[in-house]
Amino acid sequence: MTDWPAVLTIEPIDRASGAVCLPGSKSISNRALLLSALARGNTALISLLDADDTRVMRTALSALGVELEPRADRLQIAGCGGAFPVRKGDLLLGNSGTAFRSLAAVLAFSGGHYTLDGVARMRERPVRDLVDALNSLGARIRYGGLPGFPPLVIEPADPPATRDQVSIRADVSSQFLSGLLLAAPLIASAEGLRISVEGRLISEPYVELTLAMMKQFGAKVSRNGNDYLVSNVPYQSPGDFVVEGDASSASYFIAAGAIAGGPVRVDGVGKHSVQGDVRFPDMLSKMGADVGLGTDHICITGPESGGLRAIDADCTDIPDAAMTLAVVTLFADGPSTLRNIGSWRVKETDRISAMATELRKVGAQVNDGPDWMRIVPPVKFREATIDTYDDHRMAMCFSLVAAGGVPVHIRDPGCVSKTFPDYFDRLAELVRR
Repeated sequence: MTDWPAVLTIEPIDRASGAVCLPGSKSISNRALLLSALARGNTALISLLDADDTRVMRTALSALGVELEPRADRLQIAGCGGAFPVRKGDLLLGNSGTAFRSLAAVLAFSGGHYTLDGVARMRERPVRDLVDALNSLGARIRYGGLPGFPPLVIEPADPPATRDQVSIRADVSSQFLSGLLLAAPLIASAEGLRISVEGRLISEPYVELTLAMMKQFGAKVSRNGNDYLVSNVPYQSPGDFVVEGDASSASYFIAAGAIAGGPVRVDGVGKHSVQGDVRFPDMLSKMGADVGLGTDHICITGPESGGLRAIDADCTDIPDAAMTLAVVTLFADGPSTLRNIGSWRVKETDRISAMATELRKVGAQVNDGPDWMRIVPPVKFREATIDTYDDHRMAMCFSLVAAGGVPVHIRDPGCVSKTFPDYFDRLAELVRR
């Protein structure tokens, strides 16, 4: 793994072109790890992401007694049939929201005593809506610190009278609903567990991803509007499971093609992807880029003349790739507005505040609100040192500013190890100077 300096300088980029093969999707990898552990039978995970977030999940599953055997091109997992062998433990989950929320839901009904904790920022990320829903089903979860936030202390759940209906709010994070859905087949009554979403559901594509993967592991789930019915059917291993490329990670290279000429091709994700961020190229197409979607690849070329057009974008379906879009708007012909990005506030950092601060450093004018941001492109790009807030996406997004003809200096570039450890090496392979 690359030993990055404290500050990494990206020299001005004249053109980006070529091809890149994507690492496995973080969202799919962590769900696949957990589902494989919960299933009956052995599962071989192929093209699994190897990064901080997935290592956190793998370490937690090993601590819970799940057998994981690395092989040449895959990870072999012996499923425990919904019953973790180890019934007591302290799990440290870093700053991985997918690992923390999903494990909290599953362990709530595993009959054991557990503590779930993470880094300082994880202790600032809310979890109350999930805990309230789980406790209403008979879980015994209490807060080990500030109410509403990690760490969580989990004790064996009360014996169920019935576990057939629950409501949950998912307007802060879709991970609350995904976690509850993942746990549902393990706790549903004979008639199933009906989950009702109160109010607005954000980041819905991630919930659709959860549902699709649950079905691949044998679960039976139906949806009617904001109601989900999960049957009392145990997870079954599909045998081999191939993790597709990460659509969020693809956004940086796709953006590079749009703002620095291209053509750029990313392999590993395409038009049939189950990830919401695969819709990011549609935004760039609206801005004037030439986009081609194949079965398992995406090609993009920047506009031949006139530059990119400004955009007023509803980012509901692309919450992570919307950060990349914010940087792309620096290269547009006028002010752009990103809407429905409120979930940024509770991610690895307050991303709305962080993005606004760093975009201003490079010369943009920025106004922002609770769930929106308006960006006026720089008259002239400024060389700047970018603070990354221990947030991998801040580092990767702002590397693209170098296409504005100025060096950009990235503090703590090693934070990309959370999801894409060799990102800067991959970017360098595309750069023409």
